[in-house]
Amino acid sequence: MKLEPVKVVHVYYKPMREKIFVGRLAFKDRKIFFEYDTRFIEIGLNLSPFKLPLKSGVIASNDFTFDGLFGVFNDSLPDGWGRLLLDRALIKHNINPGSLSVLDRLCFVGSNGMGALIYEPEAEQTQAIQHDSLDEIAEEIAEFQEHDNDKYVEDLLNLGGSSAGARPKILMNLEGEHWLIKFPSSTDPKDIGAIEYAYHLMAKDAGLDVPKAKLFPARKGFGFFGSRRFDKTDNSKVHMHTTSGLLHADHRMPSLDYETIMKATMHLTRNMKECEKQYRGCVFNVISHNRDDHSKNFSFLMDSNGVWCISPSYDLTFSSGPSAEHCSMIMGEGKNPGISQLLELAKISNIKKSEALKIIDEVISSVSKWSTFAKDAGISHASVKLIDSTIAKIIKESRKICY
Repeated sequence: MKLEPVKVVHVYYKPMREKIFVGRLAFKDRKIFFEYDTRFIEIGLNLSPFKLPLKSGVIASNDFTFDGLFGVFNDSLPDGWGRLLLDRALIKHNINPGSLSVLDRLCFVGSNGMGALIYEPEAEQTQAIQHDSLDEIAEEIAEFQEHDNDKYVEDLLNLGGSSAGARPKILMNLEGEHWLIKFPSSTDPKDIGAIEYAYHLMAKDAGLDVPKAKLFPARKGFGFFGSRRFDKTDNSKVHMHTTSGLLHADHRMPSLDYETIMKATMHLTRNMKECEKQYRGCVFNVISHNRDDHSKNFSFLMDSNGVWCISPSYDLTFSSGPSAEHCSMIMGEGKNPGISQLLELAKISNIKKSEALKIIDEVISSVSKWSTFAKDAGISHASVKLIDSTIAKIIKESRKICY
């Protein structure tokens, strides 16, 4: 592993085989600047319309939410697990992670990030080891987490270092499909993968748009949850922008209300159907007690014509959130949101009350079948009981208002 500090990074948009030059990122006097290429401006694709709209000339970043980096590029950087792996790999090679600028880190992402943006010059990295099973990778992760053994850190970095989120994960091509597969962290319940798979089944039943997913078997334990990537196929990549990057909302601390998410959805997509899909996701998070609903867990996709839609729902699982509250409030309420807040959210989002009640009823109907989905996923009895009692209380309170 080598580090060659950079002052200028070239950004490309690569939806198909040919890459399109977007512009230049520069770091000077502790400040980041960006300039769109004139030919890209002529194409008219607005990659980040709120914080980095298309315009000519040099644009200085005066927002330090992401260490001065524009949100659309920060979306490409790994956090949590991926950042930990990169930092440990650097230390292994006697490189101080603190010496890297955000531009240096983008070069380590290179062409391997989520979405359709790539960065050059791309940093040199070692080749990943060939593995016979997911269990082998799980053992490498356990060695790293439980025994502080950095023997496999570069291999793990190559397998999934460009992905975001706190849990260990890898990006893998399986039979021509691109998958993101998660592994339990040292602080997760052992059946976390099975729980997320049950939530996937429940969300699908509730009418949410979710990617293809499966629970990959393990020699020991409850298996590994995996979902097919919606930003990549064999022949194309899709530009993806999180709400965090879009609005410069720090996902590491509660900073949003669903009201803001809904308004951003309407402004970006200009499509009422997309707003209703976003609203359904909010209802599901409330009813199913998924409180890890931070700004990086809502994303938008832009097609090659510049048309935006919300991404399929992801990272859906049982979570109590920070201080037992939702990361994103529902009309000002984070601890005990209910139907009244959901209906108020529908009202300000121009969703008819009859449609909102229909969505709420459909979600409650699906979440009420939790034990069925849990059985299909093979979750431990203790987890089934805990989650069942928690969501039963939410549904009981909800039905008092709905009926």
